[in-house]
Amino acid sequence: MKRFDTYGVMVTGGARGIGEATARRFAAEGAGVLIADRDGASGARTAASIREDGGLAEHIVCDVADRDSVDAAVAWAAAAFGTLDVLVNNAYSCTDHHEDFGDERDEEWLLDLDVSLVGAMRCARAALPHLAKAPGRRGAIVNIGSVNGLSYFGNHAYSAAKAGLVSLTRTLAQTAAAQGVRVNLVAPGTIRTPVWEGREATLTAAARIYPLGRVGEPADIAAAVTFLASADASWITGVTLPVDGGILGSNAGFTDALAAEAAADSLG
Repeated sequence: MKRFDTYGVMVTGGARGIGEATARRFAAEGAGVLIADRDGASGARTAASIREDGGLAEHIVCDVADRDSVDAAVAWAAAAFGTLDVLVNNAYSCTDHHEDFGDERDEEWLLDLDVSLVGAMRCARAALPHLAKAPGRRGAIVNIGSVNGLSYFGNHAYSAAKAGLVSLTRTLAQTAAAQGVRVNLVAPGTIRTPVWEGREATLTAAARIYPLGRVGEPADIAAAVTFLASADASWITGVTLPVDGGILGSNAGFTDALAAEAAADSLG
């Protein structure tokens, strides 16, 4: 028996990148997966590819910024699989970083907050009644946050939204626990997703500052998500799990500055 046999799973933003890898991992381990994504064509292709590999997957066009769209997707997932056991809140918005804070735009902040934070709330609100009915108290929500929500990596609006998601994870975990539903968050570092296409030099440069010597892959995050959704994590709730190659524990700029100073001293 596979780890997620008989599970129904909904992954928002599941058509590409981290969402796609997560959907594939759940399906490979026996779950029925609904890919909920604004990009219907990409969602359909990913779902078809999973089915070709022997998995159970469907897709639906879903905009997490629209309550009716979210409610319809959640209801569809529960009906399609006969149960909804896991919600993965992966959809996000990340508008441009502004070096001058005075250039920050209200509409960019509202978009990032509405999709990345309020969108996760909409999905959780709609899914909780179904998750609470999951057999064996196996209902779980796994939010996809970011190291940006825990430290400074640019993108003020996106970072604030992800920090809010950390808080929502912590508080919702307390209220959902009475219903037998666990709520946790994975905070990725730099991950090789389609958003980085054509910027391989940037990823190569980024890899040098990660203690583990590489940027992450979508499969790294999918592994963490499926762990937190599984029975192996049945006594874990309200946590933020960094999956970040050690970047949050490092201070490359500080150590490089010390090394440069030591080198200068040795030459002096």
